[in-house]
Amino acid sequence: MSIYDEEKKKLRGSICPVITPFKEDGSIDEETFKNLVDWQIESGSHGISVTGTSGEPSSLTVAERKRVMALAKEAIDGRVFFAPGTGSTNHDETMELTKYAEEIGVDAAMVIVPYYNKPNQEALYQHFKTVADSVEIPIIIYNIPGRTAVNMEVETMARLVKDCPNIIGAKESNKDFEHVNRVLLNCGRDFLLYSGIELLCYPMLAIGGAGFISATANVEPKKVAELYNAWDAGNVAKAQDLHFELMPLNDVLFKDTNPTVAKAALGMMGKITPKLRLPLGLPSEELQEEVRETLVNMDILDKQSV
Repeated sequence: MSIYDEEKKKLRGSICPVITPFKEDGSIDEETFKNLVDWQIESGSHGISVTGTSGEPSSLTVAERKRVMALAKEAIDGRVFFAPGTGSTNHDETMELTKYAEEIGVDAAMVIVPYYNKPNQEALYQHFKTVADSVEIPIIIYNIPGRTAVNMEVETMARLVKDCPNIIGAKESNKDFEHVNRVLLNCGRDFLLYSGIELLCYPMLAIGGAGFISATANVEPKKVAELYNAWDAGNVAKAQDLHFELMPLNDVLFKDTNPTVAKAALGMMGKITPKLRLPLGLPSEELQEEVRETLVNMDILDKQSV
């Protein structure tokens, strides 16, 4: 038995990695952000994450990241679980943000493999172990080699799980499905494995995954959550149908760097001002038109309003 067994039971489902909305002047749009969190929960999302990839964390100061976490905690108000991203390319910042997350009472912290630095596997182990040892809250490793240029190898992850009782899961954005199978084999079948690759959300459930942290939930939270609910209820056919139904949206949202397309879509839906901080920018007009058509085809946007 582990003191984290109860957390493992509840940290499941569709966790939306909520975007960080900005006003035209580039400041954080706090009211819109709280409205987005409310909409996610009302739409059935089982959990909320912020300041992960979709939240443009590298464009936020440490103070801003703390503010977004605090706003999310207040908006969620205990209705669903909360697992903010606290990782950075800087070790001390990661420590500071993870400790802050613990202070405000989050359910878990999601810590990304440091981007840009390209640490070796031993350095990765030391980074994560130091962070995990500094807090008592559950830690979810965020492995996204397409963004970080480094893959946390299965052996490294298994070593961390063995040595750090509060490392209870991983968001895997590794497209190698063999890799994610071996994560569960080596880290234990009770290890919480979340898909961070949209087209692997359904397949990950089939091997025992705990759910997914999908950027698509920013745009279509209800159906993304329903996919998990259908699987959990044993309705495999419905889960499969939703998997394929969501595929066109999944595809178009990643034709440019996340979250640029998701923000464009949310702007079309009237949810946010579609503003990003440089160096990111909105996708091309051609891609935005394709997004618009996809939203209409999926009945997310009314054809008459376009």
